[in-house]
Amino acid sequence: MSIVLDDLTARLDTLTKAVLSQPLARIGCSRVTIRPLSLRGKAFFQLEYQQGQKVTHRNVTKCELPGLFAQELDGLYLQAVLCTETETRQYVRKANGAYKCTAKSGASRAAAASHNRKKEYILQEGENIPALVDLGVFTPEFKIVKAKYDKYKQINRFIELVDDAFRSYGRDEITILDFGCGKSYLTFVLYYYFAVKRGVRAKIIGYDLKEDVVAHCNEVAARYGYEGLRFVVADVTRDVLYDEHIDMLVTLHACDTATDYALHYAISRGVEHIFSVPCCQHEVNKTIQKGGDFDILLSHGLFQERFSALLTDAIRAAVLEDEGYDVDVIEFIDFAHSPKNLMLRCRRTGKRGTKKLAEARRLREQYGFEQTLLSLVEKGKK
Repeated sequence: MSIVLDDLTARLDTLTKAVLSQPLARIGCSRVTIRPLSLRGKAFFQLEYQQGQKVTHRNVTKCELPGLFAQELDGLYLQAVLCTETETRQYVRKANGAYKCTAKSGASRAAAASHNRKKEYILQEGENIPALVDLGVFTPEFKIVKAKYDKYKQINRFIELVDDAFRSYGRDEITILDFGCGKSYLTFVLYYYFAVKRGVRAKIIGYDLKEDVVAHCNEVAARYGYEGLRFVVADVTRDVLYDEHIDMLVTLHACDTATDYALHYAISRGVEHIFSVPCCQHEVNKTIQKGGDFDILLSHGLFQERFSALLTDAIRAAVLEDEGYDVDVIEFIDFAHSPKNLMLRCRRTGKRGTKKLAEARRLREQYGFEQTLLSLVEKGKK
């Protein structure tokens, strides 16, 4: 038993991270990272194996970790680092195969106090999140790039909203559809959150209209080793889509009426959770006419554009509520630094109504505009 294994076993209760690097054999993992992990209220340790760009994970209990470490990892790497809540230890493997502790460091009280005040993000610095590296948010050493700190916070904001909805999620698998996924890499981060952070068996399908975008995203998913993630060329307004059970639908910046078709698809399929950040609400703006108490808001082009965008999303929220969803309207910082920063976060309750649909119809009759989600729901009721 090496000193690394001895120290690891003695510090399991306070261990925050362990890293093994510089493997003796060229074939195998270049780096193994061990972190504590909580899954459905139970404590585990997650082993992250990195081989080139491919990353795989394995979750083990506290009792299992020392035995696995002894059998599969101990002595096979030239360098090891153990981090606990109070200190960091570095070890180097000598020529005779024994490890030597070459450095110890403890956090000062001031540093510890500063760390305690620092916001704890769900996606933390130091995690091997390939999408954040490719986006330039993380360096290849998984450090935050200072110039991209705002983007790092924005991505975490989205994951925090998802985590808030799924914190008590008790199932071990999840199916998610992402409409208009593009090259934003957020789909990859979402897969990382569920499959890696939560240990859930995730199936995510990303839809986009552009064949080159879909081909690129499938190549990236294969490079990351994300087996449950795939991308498909499809048009939500006309194509046949996934028709099995769906737990969550995401539509971030699906342009204009594409958002309405995606929301209607979710309603018709009884999807439990919806996260939608609408974009480019042109339909109402193009068709609205004066005819009521809000005519003053149609007196200038800029007023009309903003009023139409708010009216569009207000009608979407009203339709969703009467179709059996609890809707939170959240001011959301989007990823392109756009003023379109409103999110509809919805959870299906099954409690249907008619009052808000009736109000939406009254406004449409009064102002003569068209609104696709409202029309699609009406057609479905005939």
